[in-house]
Amino acid sequence: MIAEKLKSALFNIKSCDEFNVLALEIFHLQAKRNAVYKKYVNNLGIDSRSINQIENIPFLPIEFFKTHEVLCKGKTAEQAFLSSGTTGQNQSKHYVAEILLYRESFRKCFEIFYGKPNNYIILALLPSYLEQNGSSLVFMMNDLIEKSSNEHSGFYLHNLDELAEKLKKLDDAGNKILLFGVSFALLDLAEKHQFNLRNTIVMETGGMKGRRKEPVREELHEILCSSFGVEAMHSEYGMTELLSQAYSAGKGVFRCPPWLKILTRDVNDPFQLLENGKTGGINIIDLANIHSCSFIATQDLGKVYDDDSFEVLGRFDHSDLRGCNLMVG
Repeated sequence: MIAEKLKSALFNIKSCDEFNVLALEIFHLQAKRNAVYKKYVNNLGIDSRSINQIENIPFLPIEFFKTHEVLCKGKTAEQAFLSSGTTGQNQSKHYVAEILLYRESFRKCFEIFYGKPNNYIILALLPSYLEQNGSSLVFMMNDLIEKSSNEHSGFYLHNLDELAEKLKKLDDAGNKILLFGVSFALLDLAEKHQFNLRNTIVMETGGMKGRRKEPVREELHEILCSSFGVEAMHSEYGMTELLSQAYSAGKGVFRCPPWLKILTRDVNDPFQLLENGKTGGINIIDLANIHSCSFIATQDLGKVYDDDSFEVLGRFDHSDLRGCNLMVG
């Protein structure tokens, strides 16, 4: 099958040219077999057969994951992941046809940037995610915690004092630790306890989830670095609608695995891509999304650099991106 051949090449991309060839093959596959994406492309007046470079691929507004089943024909969902959202918001739902593909993607991605999970004690502070069902982030962290094969690895909800005591003790003993947390929970921990960590990577996954006012990244990282005693704040960039993640080792500059690519678009013209170094809406190509849609226009604002690293600079003011009305009727 075509999809199986593409999947076998997915995690063996060695160059930009190989990425582009695979991206175009996946585009043509999804433009035929993904009913939602096919209708969107057709309503734009685009003949998908005429697309022969990735710059011309149309990106599906991420809002469609709130209202449609974005899944290729002939595929059934093994699992459906829900976005975190806040009360009163529609949640995105990502129908994942092959959970093993998601697992392979996030495992390989983690190993590219951080090595094997069993090199770490992994402590996950994700209260807002643990309190709801269907979180892809909890699924990922649960798998990495299991792969760490360490009795001290695990999830934390509101037991911040217990986490602080364990973190200090394990760090003082020279253990290599990854503390992974949602931003508001890390701030809660930082306000209650002062640390002087020497063997711990502290990683935030963003978002206040309505719990706090959203600070600018520099302010957030300054507070957290000071409280935890670390030189740099690591970050993870992912979302329910993706099967892959980007990671930052500091200063908010993210890097992608070979099968993930970030482009930016003009905020006033969603079909106009920008040059590197200019701020615009973030478009994502996630080739691991082979059974769903690999080409997504997000609500995030960012900037891409010449080495393909990128920054996330904020969110769109309006909840609905232009282009959604093309599905009406």
